[in-house]
Amino acid sequence: MTTSPVMPERAGHVLVASPNRAIRQRILASLRSPYCRVEQACGGAEALGQMENGLWQVLFLDRQLPDLDADELAAIVRQRFPATEVVLMDPDLNDPKLAGPGPADALSATNPDAATASEWAEEPSGRLDQPAPHAVPRHASFGESIPHDSIPRKPVPLDSVHLDSVHLDSLHHDPLPGMIGCARSMQPVYHAARLLARRDTTVLITGPTGSGKELVARAIHELSLRAARNFVVVNCAAIPEPLLESELFGHTRGAFTGATASYGGRIQAAQAGTLFLDEIGEMPLSLQPKLLRFLERKEVQRLGSSDPLRVDTRIIAATNAHLPTLVGQGKFRADLYYRLATFPMQLPALRERPEDLLPLARHFLEQLTLRPPAPDLSPAVIQLLHAHPWAGNVRELQNVMERALILAEGQPAILPEHLLLDEPRFAN
Repeated sequence: MTTSPVMPERAGHVLVASPNRAIRQRILASLRSPYCRVEQACGGAEALGQMENGLWQVLFLDRQLPDLDADELAAIVRQRFPATEVVLMDPDLNDPKLAGPGPADALSATNPDAATASEWAEEPSGRLDQPAPHAVPRHASFGESIPHDSIPRKPVPLDSVHLDSVHLDSLHHDPLPGMIGCARSMQPVYHAARLLARRDTTVLITGPTGSGKELVARAIHELSLRAARNFVVVNCAAIPEPLLESELFGHTRGAFTGATASYGGRIQAAQAGTLFLDEIGEMPLSLQPKLLRFLERKEVQRLGSSDPLRVDTRIIAATNAHLPTLVGQGKFRADLYYRLATFPMQLPALRERPEDLLPLARHFLEQLTLRPPAPDLSPAVIQLLHAHPWAGNVRELQNVMERALILAEGQPAILPEHLLLDEPRFAN
């Protein structure tokens, strides 16, 4: 007895990302087959979130995304999911055929080498006990097809993906509100932050201590439609574990000893605004399922109450920890990690943005001086600043400038003897 072939585990998993419903429906119709799983997304952030939750063979990507730049998203997908073929589409929106489903012709003739959607649905019939050949396009828009046996089973870790790998050489973006410097390594950060401000996408900001993660989170909030509402900060490492649940989710009167009044919690305090969870890697494992539930359902349940309360709060999280390592050690839930990292942002260290060193230093001098004008930086000091490794990043630079300003009181310039640049020695 002959029947449809059994496809390999990952073959036939296709994601179509386009804001145009007619385009999605035409491609879905052309791909419909008993051995082809096809999902759809309306935007780039939604597509990236779905990529996290499955193994995909092909991503059909409309260039006219409403939230993210298609070329940048394609670069991120190719880097994080090297086994996923990315097919960029330039649909002709004047084509009357796009008004309804039919044969797949949504791909523009401007990319004649791109695979058409129908090519992915064509598979030879065969016996049930015979493995089918790996489904690959007859034409690939990005490089050679990858043999099925070489396909990695897991995506590339988030920490290996840097936004500065996306080519933005021809673009220049002004600093975000509250930030200084236009270094090339910061351009993708500025660009992505402005794109994210348009949506309520959950963001995970990673980077070394003192690199400005909270500043980026505040800027995303201030550029968003939530700017008029609260920006609430919770440092997960600064609140004792027994109190953190109550601080985040609230409690009712009498829920525990000392609860003399009801408390709404920080999540509710950020209603219609943004909650910034700093040091998210320090969140106790016992509280992580409750945060995951809120991210998935937008509901909080206060201590002492059985009634869920719906809250419209955007979550931006940050950490200097390596969360995949914590997941491997059983200290952080994998499902929460992927849910938080709907859109990951990696901030560069100060040593990776040397163009910003002197503008930042002068900014801190002007900000901290008691008697303007602020002293200048002598040539010898400039040389010392460029030679320093800046392990503490921007925060260390601010501290160094404050100390130098105190020691140089009344002098027209900061001199080498005013700098305290010795590396701190931390005990093991």
